[in-house]
Amino acid sequence: MADQRFDLIVIGGGASGCSVAYEAVRRGLRVALLEGHDLGSGTSCRSTKLLHGGVRYLELAFKTADLAQLRLVREALLERGHWLEQAPFLAQRLELALPSDCRLGQAYYRIGLGLYDALSGRAGIGSSRMLSSKQLHQALPLLRPDVQRGVAYSDGQFDDARLNLLLALTAERAGAVIRTRTKVRELERNSQGQICAAISENNQGEQERWEARAVVNATGMHADAIRRMADPNCSMRMLTSRGVHLVLRANLCPEGLGLLLPSTDDGRVLFMLPFFGRTLVGTTDTKCTQASAAAPSEDEQTYLLDYVKRWFPDLGDPDVGSCWAGGRPLLKPAGAEVNSSRVVREHEVETLDSGLISVMGGKWTTCRPMAIDTLQAVEAQLGSTLSDPSALPLIGADQDPKRTPALLQEQIRTLERLLPKTSLRDQQRAHLQSSFGLEAAALVASWSESDREPLSDVIPVCRGELRHAISAEHACTATDVLARRCRLAMVDQDEAERLLPQVQTLLQEAGVGDPKTPEGAGLNLSS
Repeated sequence: MADQRFDLIVIGGGASGCSVAYEAVRRGLRVALLEGHDLGSGTSCRSTKLLHGGVRYLELAFKTADLAQLRLVREALLERGHWLEQAPFLAQRLELALPSDCRLGQAYYRIGLGLYDALSGRAGIGSSRMLSSKQLHQALPLLRPDVQRGVAYSDGQFDDARLNLLLALTAERAGAVIRTRTKVRELERNSQGQICAAISENNQGEQERWEARAVVNATGMHADAIRRMADPNCSMRMLTSRGVHLVLRANLCPEGLGLLLPSTDDGRVLFMLPFFGRTLVGTTDTKCTQASAAAPSEDEQTYLLDYVKRWFPDLGDPDVGSCWAGGRPLLKPAGAEVNSSRVVREHEVETLDSGLISVMGGKWTTCRPMAIDTLQAVEAQLGSTLSDPSALPLIGADQDPKRTPALLQEQIRTLERLLPKTSLRDQQRAHLQSSFGLEAAALVASWSESDREPLSDVIPVCRGELRHAISAEHACTATDVLARRCRLAMVDQDEAERLLPQVQTLLQEAGVGDPKTPEGAGLNLSS
């Protein structure tokens, strides 16, 4: 058994775990991140792709006079601005429309969204505005004709799996050790009863011992399993709610204006958003077991389709390109019953008597403050002050993030010269920049001309980036490559299946994974 020593072991390679690893290396810690599956393969690649404060949380804050909800909205809005600035190639401003059936309702939304704008302060990304019937139907041409007015407001849209990956890869370049397909089987204690090491096992059954001064549990909805390794008697804190999303082949938002339905029959908020030239519809909210969190039910799919037909009746029967689900890690208040419905979207950092630090709850947009709060607990565990964070731009961004947009514009000319002259060249250039940022041109230049040819008109991936995913981005299976590195399977599963043989061949050539296993042999959006 190999034995390695670190300042910090992070268990879990989703948004919270990769954020902790990234922020920890910025503070000079020697870090190892252990992920049992693929980076971001759970909830973190299955969000609604919004960087947002949460309009419904703002409404709830005022209806219940809950200042905690208001603070959560304010924090999330500031973080929305942070990511739009730090990673402008994979996070962009998105305008959404809230339809209203009367002028009073329109005024109500306008006032509320004006406060939403104000809460973002200097991190604001645009003011909300009234929408006339003409403006609504020009932007959403298939919207049912009786919708006569609305309000538009701005939030952020991003590639969740890609941001998750870049946080991990940036930490890795700065010295962190990243291991995927490496499950933690045991937590080891020292003579004082404190957690001092993690024992992991990879897919080949090989074990390693990871000694550390501190161990962080960032496993999302699976946090209780790791907590019970440290303390079998600790109370269960996590509940799971399944969110299902559909991707329609029709583009219902051709002008780039998304639609938010503020109140469905069961009180839910529902989104219909532009997504790779298609339409992303979501989400449901169904209490479920962890085992069924990534398995969309027929009832949930029907629920979403019914709302599409209700709001876009001229569409006919929607053509679904892909369907997937993810579990929300909902955190129960300490001391609440296991079946309590009193759950919150705030996060909490817990330190057990054994020293295990767990970061629980929260949401994608606030992964950075979650990580910073976690490192405060690490600091207390280590008994020494951490260094101030050093500058560490995300891979693909400039050292000065404010210069990134201008440099991306300059890179366009280079990419146009390098890419094959096909009808997809503009689309391919935009895709490569959105995936690799300022590193796109150098990568493309390193690929052969044949490896630059686009393979699909849905997302113009090329063989060069598929090889890169396997050689440099920890992709081990076809699902890793086609669902999380380039998102094709999440947009159009049939198209991803068409490219599956090519990806399997590249995996075999690289000697990665085992194509004979169910995971390696095909696509599995539940894995």
